Amino acid sequence: MLARMRRARRQDVAELNITAFLNLMVVLVPFLLITAVFTQLTIKELDLPDSSRSQPPSEDVKRGLTVVIRETGLTLTNDGAAVQSWPKAEDGYSYAALGQALAGIKERNPAEDRITLLLEPGIAYDVMIQVMDTVHYLPAASEGVLVDMFPQISVGDAPAQEAAP
Repeated sequence: MLARMRRARRQDVAELNITAFLNLMVVLVPFLLITAVFTQLTIKELDLPDSSRSQPPSEDVKRGLTVVIRETGLTLTNDGAAVQSWPKAEDGYSYAALGQALAGIKERNPAEDRITLLLEPGIAYDVMIQVMDTVHYLPAASEGVLVDMFPQISVGDAPAQEAAP
């Protein structure tokens, strides 16, 4: 009986095999590091209105360059005066025409880097992002190269549309 007790005590503790776990970590760590870099490239910086300081807009404040996005089309304004409008076609908004008009403005005033997007309620998120891409980047002559046009983008609500007489 004494021999049985000694044999029971001598049972070796099984070692934990962590080889499979280490193999998983070797694969996951580089994957997570690589994808973390790509997620930073998709961030857009915006200047959103501060709701705590809601003040009625004063008429003497310089408005600057503005793109008004409505269901009926796009309107480019400079200091409150309409520069150009593009009605919405059956295939969507005319982003290329907006980009060309903005490129002309940027050539005349290269120091300007601010623009405001005013959206009508109900505008799709995808439309807002496409307009933001259009105003932010100007495709350069060489393929795949983008040049900053107006990187300082502010977003707000579009004013109520005036009724036609």
